[in-house]
Amino acid sequence: MDGVIVESELLHARIKMETFRHFGIPFDEERLNRYMGRASKELFAEVLQEQGKKELSAQEMAVYKHQRYLEVLEQGDSLPQVPGTLQLIQCLKNAGARIALATSSQPKAAEFVLHQFGLETAFESVLTCADVTETKPNPEIYLLAAERLEVSPVDCVVLEDSQNGVAAAKAAGMTCIGYRNPYSGKQDLGQADFVVDAISDIDIAEFGWQKK
Repeated sequence: MDGVIVESELLHARIKMETFRHFGIPFDEERLNRYMGRASKELFAEVLQEQGKKELSAQEMAVYKHQRYLEVLEQGDSLPQVPGTLQLIQCLKNAGARIALATSSQPKAAEFVLHQFGLETAFESVLTCADVTETKPNPEIYLLAAERLEVSPVDCVVLEDSQNGVAAAKAAGMTCIGYRNPYSGKQDLGQADFVVDAISDIDIAEFGWQKK
């Protein structure tokens, strides 16, 4: 979702850094790129362990970050869409493709984005970090998405903008399209089967779906 449907990566980064400052924890913002596509709680847990901060929990930091993120969204400023994605979703639906959303974001954040873009009924299944015990690069969320769609992982195509997401897709045994989102930082998409600079560059006919 983030960086593929909606341009929210910069906002996520801003709120994460605000969270570190709120709790008085030093953190180099450039390190955020390596955590792209992973749940915030994992980032906070690793940093707390590194710095030996035992009086604070990653869950407490994650709750603060999530609440602040929702507060910013609810202030009324809509997040910009990633160019071409809504058209791609419609094209896939017209062609009869089955689609699931697998995001490391919290359920309420996913609900907000889907409502903003009128995508409440676009996906047969929506999975968030609340549905899994391990987040990307672990393949759990993608394997669960395939299971809910009742399809084999080898028949799935994943669209990702982060190194962790690509790694998760490939670990699940799925074909992966890497999207070079200029707002997602320096991401190594080398594991992806295909890499595009724009969502509009994706030709669904290459994957067996015909435009209608």
